[in-house]
Amino acid sequence: MDLPELEQPTRYEGLYIYDFGEWCAVGYTADEIAVLLESDEYRGGKTYKIHRALPDGRMELRGVSAERFQLESGMFFSRSDLAASREDFEGLRSAAEREPPPCRAKLHLADRGEGHAARYVAALVFPAECEDDIGRWLLAVDYSGGDVAEGGISHATQYNEESLTVLDRHQLWPSSTGSSRCPAEVLAGVRRAVQR
Repeated sequence: MDLPELEQPTRYEGLYIYDFGEWCAVGYTADEIAVLLESDEYRGGKTYKIHRALPDGRMELRGVSAERFQLESGMFFSRSDLAASREDFEGLRSAAEREPPPCRAKLHLADRGEGHAARYVAALVFPAECEDDIGRWLLAVDYSGGDVAEGGISHATQYNEESLTVLDRHQLWPSSTGSSRCPAEVLAGVRRAVQR
């Protein structure tokens, strides 16, 4: 893989490289990679996340499977008390207003119904590829909620399949500095070696 020379390589940490086969491009967001993987023309490429970039241009990359971009993951903060669970929900919402999350996410306050010891849950559901980023964000905003906290792809799958009542919901968006381009822009610019 022949990577282009980058000005300020460290600003590409957390972004992606897409290897189209004949060429590669640096600087995609997770949402933009999903656009490429959904396109008929470009879906066969390989994806790498820039885990760490050094000022001299060297990078630590991690290969990412195409399937991972189709999955959801989540963090679930459960309680037996509705008022406490609502505080968890509001705490996450307020944290996102102060410091936006690294990717889009949906936030729910849900009731699992009678018979569950931890009946109420503040659920944060996001693209699976963003698990590490969300974990760092939760640490950065110093969030601690729930009597029980669980997370991962299997928990998100279980949550999505549960019969529950969503009592409140809020969509969380990343800051505009890391925002993704629309699909038409992504597809029109695939030949650019540096995307940002």
